[in-house]
Amino acid sequence: MAGERSAEQASVELELLRLIGKQGRRVPYPVSIAALMMAVMAAQVMSPWLAYGWLATVFVVLAARWAVLGRLPEMHERPLEQRLDWAIWLSLANGLVFSVSLVAAPHLSDFQRMVQTIVLLGLCAGAVATTAGHRIVFQVFLWPVTLANALAWGLFHQPGEQHRWLDWVLSGLIVFFGVILTGLARDTYRVFAESVLIRLQQNKSNQQLRQALSQAESAMAAKTRFLASASHDLRQPMHTLSLFGAALDKRPMDDEGRVIVTQMNLALQSLSSQMDALLDISKLDANVVPVNNQVFALQPWLGRLQREFQPAALRKHLLLRLDCPPEACVESDPVLLERVVRNLIDNAIKYTMRGEVAIEVNRGQDEEVWRLSVRDTGMGIPEHEQQRIFEEFYQVGNPERDRAKGLGLGLSIVTRLVDLLDLHLALRSAPGHGSSFMLNVTAADIALVRPGAAPRQGPALPPMRVLVIDDEEPVRVAMHALLSAHGCQVLLAGSTREGLLKSMGQQPDLLLTDFRLRGGEDGISAVRSLRSAFPGLPALIVSGDTAPERLREAHEAGLTLLHKPVTEELLINAMQAALAEYRREGVDVSSVRGGAASPV
Repeated sequence: MAGERSAEQASVELELLRLIGKQGRRVPYPVSIAALMMAVMAAQVMSPWLAYGWLATVFVVLAARWAVLGRLPEMHERPLEQRLDWAIWLSLANGLVFSVSLVAAPHLSDFQRMVQTIVLLGLCAGAVATTAGHRIVFQVFLWPVTLANALAWGLFHQPGEQHRWLDWVLSGLIVFFGVILTGLARDTYRVFAESVLIRLQQNKSNQQLRQALSQAESAMAAKTRFLASASHDLRQPMHTLSLFGAALDKRPMDDEGRVIVTQMNLALQSLSSQMDALLDISKLDANVVPVNNQVFALQPWLGRLQREFQPAALRKHLLLRLDCPPEACVESDPVLLERVVRNLIDNAIKYTMRGEVAIEVNRGQDEEVWRLSVRDTGMGIPEHEQQRIFEEFYQVGNPERDRAKGLGLGLSIVTRLVDLLDLHLALRSAPGHGSSFMLNVTAADIALVRPGAAPRQGPALPPMRVLVIDDEEPVRVAMHALLSAHGCQVLLAGSTREGLLKSMGQQPDLLLTDFRLRGGEDGISAVRSLRSAFPGLPALIVSGDTAPERLREAHEAGLTLLHKPVTEELLINAMQAALAEYRREGVDVSSVRGGAASPV
């Protein structure tokens, strides 16, 4: 602790030297004017040589102070104590020089002596600020000047005049003024030292905060890398299983085998949905989720969600109720808003054991918004938990980590999406009285709703040749099994070079490539290499990597990125979309066989 106090005192003294150095270069100008005025008065009543000789001495001392004091803070090669001693000696020299000016006092008139006293006492008062009230630096200037001034009034008077009691009173008042200045200087130095220590502590706290922020950012980056790596490693075998499951489902088998395959695929879908929650977090953190606002009616939109969640509610004997005026119409991104409402409804059903889950839409206090609420009669959320439920992986009442209740990412995703959509989400809940999540969505005129096209099934895959590049053999085998079941001719390759070799003489109609390949290759470079040989080749990237930087790379390259495990429906739909985009660019895929693509 002693060492700590010594370091703090050294910091205060160094700051004092900076202040004295700064003032040592400002003060000489007004002080020189005051000294010149006193020298002119003295020259009128005594030898001008003495008066102006004293003035020259004042200028020498002020010049020395200007030169030395300004450099003291930067003289790091000198000990701090020595530099402070120099400041003390210069202050003493300054005080002695000005006290010598009182030699002229017996020759001055009362008015001139009064002017001289006022100037000297003013310099003493100003020294409180210029020295920050440091006990020694201030007092070695104060007391030579003050005592000399008091003695001049107490001992000297004009020749022929009687000694007056008023002179003694004035002398005493000057000494008393010095005492007052000493107390004021002590308080000034205490405030100065405290302000320096507070500033040091603040700088230390700021440094600790920056360090803590850096550690938090590093921890967040490490968490993101861990989730991305873990997600990639887990998605690879899941993707293989999903492809084999889809291929197996297309083969003839007995009823018992069909049940086993169905349950296996359902389990894989459940696991996939939980992995997708991690992917959603990565996408939102990577800022690659675009917002496409449009005007749409809420009643049919929410009705579809009600029908979709109705079986889950019925399994728990819950009433899933929708109350929405037919004129309710909003402007937002329907896909992203659906993700928000889906998570809220899913959470409400999970945490409600009896009663109902209600989806309600009402006019907000502001006529410009519709309030969309998801209310349940579940267990409710204690007030001290209401902020924490929006944290990642945090769940109320699930210490055993029951996977049926998810990973605890739903509300974390909701908060990110709400911020992205610039909406306001409110929560009202109490233990035993259920919970209500409320969203204010911008209202729109229902006349602006565009009639939606009737949904239609995409066409089956045409006879086509697909090049699959993946460095994992189980994935290649599974992809071959699934795509062959859809009538595709499949070329398998473990690297970009192998893919190019296998494509010679049998040009692929579509490329499916993994993102991470061995040897430092990646899916984006594989697409570029194949397209340099076959311009305009439709391509899809399949990846288990959910790192935000990987998502940004694919987004910036303008490539469709599918995340493992890819379901059969999603894969086929993506292939159809890639072929449709290729046709729009003027190429007929079905005519591409063994040669250049033929324009339509």
